[in-house]
Amino acid sequence: MAYVALLAGVLAGCSEGADDKKDAKTSARASASAGQVAESGDSIGAAGSACELPVSFDLAKEWEAEAIDSAAAGDKASPTDSGDLDDEISEEVLDSLLRQGPVAAACEVDAKPAGYIGFLRIWTGEPGDDDARTVLKEFVAAEDGARKAKYTSFTSGGLAGVEVEYVVTSKLLDETKKESAFAVATPDGPVVVHLGGMDTEEHEKMAPAFELAKKTLQKV
Repeated sequence: MAYVALLAGVLAGCSEGADDKKDAKTSARASASAGQVAESGDSIGAAGSACELPVSFDLAKEWEAEAIDSAAAGDKASPTDSGDLDDEISEEVLDSLLRQGPVAAACEVDAKPAGYIGFLRIWTGEPGDDDARTVLKEFVAAEDGARKAKYTSFTSGGLAGVEVEYVVTSKLLDETKKESAFAVATPDGPVVVHLGGMDTEEHEKMAPAFELAKKTLQKV
C-alpha cells in the first residue's frame, strides 16, 4: 500500500540527510538545475488516472504514482479496545505521516524508477476560505525542524499558487536538507505538492520534476 511506502520514505529521510557543509558544496548544482523542467511522462489528477485530484499535472518520465487512502489507513491504525500503548503509538505515528497541517496525503509519486531516491507527494484538504499562502504556511509550520521558508507567488493553468523553499533540520541527527512545495486553492479544497528527497543533492536532481508539475498544473 502507498501509505507503507510513505512510512518507508520518511524513515529513509531520517536516516540519511544533508548537512550544511554538503548544502554549500551543492549550491552550484542547485543554481544550475533551478528552473529546468523534466520530460513529461504520465499525468495525474483527471478521472481514471493513478491519483484523482482537484488539479492535474504531468509527471516526469518514468516516475510512478500511487493513490493514498488516508481515511482507510487511519481506520486500520485505530487502537483496539485493549488499550495497548503500542496501538496508540502506531496510530499517532501514522496520523503524523498521513496529515500535515490542514491537508492529508492523497498521492505519492516515486522517483526510484527514474533513478532517484525521493518522492513527490500530493496533499489535499477540505474546501474552505483559506487561500493558498495560508494553507502552505500551515503546512510548513506543521513540519518539525522547518525553517528559512521563502514564499513566492506564481500562476499556472489559470490557477494562482504560492511556492515555498525551506530547509528541515533533524534535531536527532543534526542534519539539514532542502525541501520545496507549492499550493493552490480550488473549489474542491486546497492542494499541496511537496518535493523532499534523501538529501539536498538528491532534492536538486529531482527539482525539474517539481517544476514540470508546477508548469503543467491545471484545474480538473
